[in-house]
Amino acid sequence: MGTADAPRVGAAVRRRRRALDLTLAEVAGRSGLSAPFLSQIENDRARPSMRSLQRIADALETTAVQLFAASDETRAVDVVRASDDSGLDGAAQVRPVVRGRHQLHALEFVGEHDADREFRHRNDELVYVADGSVEVEAEGQVHRLGRGDTLLLSGGIRHRWRTTGPGTRVLVVAVGDHVEVVES
Repeated sequence: MGTADAPRVGAAVRRRRRALDLTLAEVAGRSGLSAPFLSQIENDRARPSMRSLQRIADALETTAVQLFAASDETRAVDVVRASDDSGLDGAAQVRPVVRGRHQLHALEFVGEHDADREFRHRNDELVYVADGSVEVEAEGQVHRLGRGDTLLLSGGIRHRWRTTGPGTRVLVVAVGDHVEVVES
C-alpha cells in the first residue's frame, strides 16, 4: 500500500486534543514536538514516526493503539490484507491488524523497537513473536522471547519491550482500555 493509502491518525489526534480542551501549543509543550508539526499531523500532511506518535499519545493521556483505533472506521466484518502497511516513517513499521473501535486492539510491529517507553494497560495484553526475538521487562524480570513465543501480561502490569534480533515481527493484541472486564 502506498503512502497516500496509509491510515491517518490526524483526525483522531485532533478529536482527542479537543476532548481534553488543549491547544496545539499545550500539546507541543507536553510532547516536545513543534506546534507546526502537530498541525501537519492533524491535517494529515505529515505522518509521525512511532516514537513521535507515542509522545503525542502520552501528551494526550492515551496510547498510540487507541489513536490508531480511533482513526479507522469500525466495521462488523473487516479484512486487513498483509499488504496493508501503515507507512509510518522510522525504523519500526506498525500496522494495525484490527481497525476501528473494538473490544480488542492488535498491532504488528516490524523492525526495530526499543525499550525507551514503559507501558501499562488497563486490561490484558498478549505479545506474540512471529519472527526474530524480543526482550520484555515486566515486574522486575526480563523475558527473552523468540520466534513462536508468546507472553501474556495481565492488566495493570508495567512493562517495556525491545527487539533483540534482525527481521523481528511482533504481534501485540490487547483488550481495549474502554472495555470493563468483569472477573468471575
